[in-house]
Amino acid sequence: MEIRHPETKPGEWLPARRPSPQTAVRLLCFPYAGGSEAVFRDWREGLPESIEVCAVQLPGRGARVKEPPFTDLHRLVEAAAEGLIARLDKPFAIFGHSMGGTIAFELARRLRREYGVQPVHLFISARCSPQSLVGQIMPKLTDADFEAVLRRGEATPNEVLEDPELMELLLPVLRADFAIGQPSVLEPEPPLNCPITVFGGLADLASKRECLEGWGEHTNGRFLLRMLPGGHFFLRDARALILKAIAAELQTNPKAER
Repeated sequence: MEIRHPETKPGEWLPARRPSPQTAVRLLCFPYAGGSEAVFRDWREGLPESIEVCAVQLPGRGARVKEPPFTDLHRLVEAAAEGLIARLDKPFAIFGHSMGGTIAFELARRLRREYGVQPVHLFISARCSPQSLVGQIMPKLTDADFEAVLRRGEATPNEVLEDPELMELLLPVLRADFAIGQPSVLEPEPPLNCPITVFGGLADLASKRECLEGWGEHTNGRFLLRMLPGGHFFLRDARALILKAIAAELQTNPKAER
């Protein structure tokens, strides 16, 4: 079963959109493991028109469902940077939730290293700092284990969980995403120059305040940690608070970092 987004063609990282003269900053958004651009579908309604929400379409889902998902973080980031750089002709920020937070951070570093640009702001959500994860080993999970994870997270609709055909599509993507999220050696690089805002869930047992605070080591700019009500998927219930914080940070006539 192939699911297509009408504005996206296979191989494209962002939907093709007509540029808006009101856009002052583009916000690249990366989802959690197993998620797609649909996670951010309603974000445009909660942000000012000056902020263009750019939900990144990852291989293996949505319009790119026929493409194999990446299982290596650095190969994914390399391909994403190459595919997105042409759309970074305006100031940009990056947001990532859980696995997406790891992608967002490594993408910011690669864009600086390879293309000489940095985001005006990096937003990390529900993801421990990389140095706090080094040495941790995630257990190998069966298909039943993955389904249990999806049910506990309450981020996957029941109609998907109960549909064998959709689950057959989702499980390989989820396995690939978990491989991307495996802790790895953190290559030493100078801190980013952009501010970093981190969002955490007060009831999130996987990403507690102590491991979130370590993100402050990765910026020469301002660091802010915001703890919000909810567990690991507070992204949905605390949506209004997250968007309000993002808007406040990005409505200051941003200029691209070098």
